[in-house]
Amino acid sequence: MGTSTEITLRPIGYVKSKARSEGVDKKRISEIVIDETISPALEGVDAFSHIFVLYWMHQVPVKEKRKLKVSLGRGLTPRGAFASRTEKRPNPIGLTLVQLREIRENVVRVKGLDAVDGTPVLDIKPFESADFAKRATSPEWWPEIEL
Repeated sequence: MGTSTEITLRPIGYVKSKARSEGVDKKRISEIVIDETISPALEGVDAFSHIFVLYWMHQVPVKEKRKLKVSLGRGLTPRGAFASRTEKRPNPIGLTLVQLREIRENVVRVKGLDAVDGTPVLDIKPFESADFAKRATSPEWWPEIEL
């Protein structure tokens, strides 16, 4: 683990949404405006009902990215950032499973994206039934966290 690799990512597009601050709203309709030069990569995506959207939580202050333990709510013991879905993590990458509504040219309309307006989108991946874990478990404190 002694080596460090620099990774450079370029957004494939940006979120266009009425959301101006964090918050989960699974009914919200958002658009992802894909860079026109890479829009051919969308071919075939419209055959899927749901997609994963990976994005960079660009509004996270640098000092928050350094946090390794985070508070998950009142009365809960702080946990490691990787045991949560907090934006306060070393690499603030967001991942949301969304319903695909439509694709028109380079614009992808989705339902349930919890990213704010202007968020850089890193990638889109199709969801398929094999992505479901039949025996998935979560800790007893998970329902108590403040999302």
